[in-house]
Amino acid sequence: MYLRYYGLTEPPFSITPDPRFVHLSERHRDALAHLLFGIDKGGGGGFVQLTGEVGTGKTTLSRLLLEQLPEHARIALVLNPKQNAIELLETICEELRIDITGKRGSAKGLIDALNAFLLAAYAQGLRVVVLIDEAQNLPADTLEQVRLLTNLETDTQKLLQILLLGQPELRSLLGKPELRQLAQRITARYHLAPLDAKETDAYLRHRWRVAGGTRFPLDGKAVARLHARSGGVPRLLNVIAERALLAGYARDAAGIDAKLIDLAADEVLPPVMQSHHWRWLAIVAAVAAMATLGFAVVQWRSAPASAAPSAIASATTGNPRTQKTQSLDADQFSRRIAATGASPLPAWQALLAQWSLPSNAITVDPAGPCQRLQDQVHCVQGRSRLDTLLAVDRPILLRLHASNTRAWALLLGADARSVRLELGGQRFDVDRQVLQAQWDGSYAGLWRGPAVLDTPPTTGSVGPAVNWLWLRLLPQSASADAAYDTTLRDAVRNFQNARGLPTDGVAGPLTLMALANGLPGPRLLRALD
Repeated sequence: MYLRYYGLTEPPFSITPDPRFVHLSERHRDALAHLLFGIDKGGGGGFVQLTGEVGTGKTTLSRLLLEQLPEHARIALVLNPKQNAIELLETICEELRIDITGKRGSAKGLIDALNAFLLAAYAQGLRVVVLIDEAQNLPADTLEQVRLLTNLETDTQKLLQILLLGQPELRSLLGKPELRQLAQRITARYHLAPLDAKETDAYLRHRWRVAGGTRFPLDGKAVARLHARSGGVPRLLNVIAERALLAGYARDAAGIDAKLIDLAADEVLPPVMQSHHWRWLAIVAAVAAMATLGFAVVQWRSAPASAAPSAIASATTGNPRTQKTQSLDADQFSRRIAATGASPLPAWQALLAQWSLPSNAITVDPAGPCQRLQDQVHCVQGRSRLDTLLAVDRPILLRLHASNTRAWALLLGADARSVRLELGGQRFDVDRQVLQAQWDGSYAGLWRGPAVLDTPPTTGSVGPAVNWLWLRLLPQSASADAAYDTTLRDAVRNFQNARGLPTDGVAGPLTLMALANGLPGPRLLRALD
């Protein structure tokens, strides 16, 4: 009824997964690259895991994957994982069009038929893939059968690649000790996070154009409010925006403002997601604005070191997408590490340049590169997995090793196959597995946030840092004397789960860094062109 009113040819925010309306953000392109990697090369067989919150676009990606299947690929699509082991084997065989007459109900018969098919496919140069959607619903016995399927192999190659798509619960499920054998066979993991504010605006405008719209009706404040109320989840963006258009039509409104977005969100969102306390959100915005001010000088606590050559600073100030990069193999990468030297100063100066912070007022502690910074610039250091650091989505330093040499490199981006690093003032790409062989998980970095976070909030405590945490995660329940209780701990755990971080409920440095991601600053590249 509102199409003519807005000059549209069709509804722009339908929740049906129409491929014409697909708008891939960088993180969606990266997720799709992981799935294609699983089909193309697959890391020698095993599992590829893709997780994401409800409505973030996993099913849409699976449909795009089917449209982009390589000619040499054969895929079995399992949409209903609530099956026992026998039923799953039958479904896979049916999807691959294997004749299982007389073999139904027999695990041995089904596996023998599948193995014969896989061997024949291997002889023809074909790649066979099983894609299981909503994999968090797999029963325990079915999961064990899925693991056993990866034992089908020749002397040199696995015969079957399995792609697991699911909600964040899938990561918790595969983290159980009894499933560690399966977890160890996962060769690539990716967690699909919701859209950020900029991606939300691009997403809405894209769908509007596809639907035939010309004048985009949402003003800047309306888009910002829509992102806040939906959390950047595409499905919720569609639902709220659709209802807001109806409300605008009913009121003869020329455009959609933040007030209409609130009315629409209050109507369509479940009560747990609704919040009328926008005063607290205003406080959050004020805290964020304060955190972006006053970054004139950054200084370390220890004795000064000599300034790095100006070439290092200039190498970090350009656009990473326009700088030429080369790919290094394992031997070249090892030699580059050995030739760089152990001083962390050049790498830190490169990181500071990414944040547009001065490099000539920095000193480094010889005992370690990471000390607390001034002016609301915080330091983070520890050991982690690559996927966790990628989920934080900020450039970060990695401590590499080659023989007896240690060197610090700046992580600039990654896709399904490679990572982009800056080492010794030069940028290059290396295969993820090559990086893992020369990196023990040690990292260091910096992030911007309010000064109250100089001392991270701890469970059971109260104070400004805890208040900031409440405002970021549960603004409708925030109060000046709120403690870091079980409710807040659960909210922290849910946030960590959604962002691909370890779900311990502790607001540690990486979690705080991710919570402050709404502030300006550099992001990781998600496509290495």
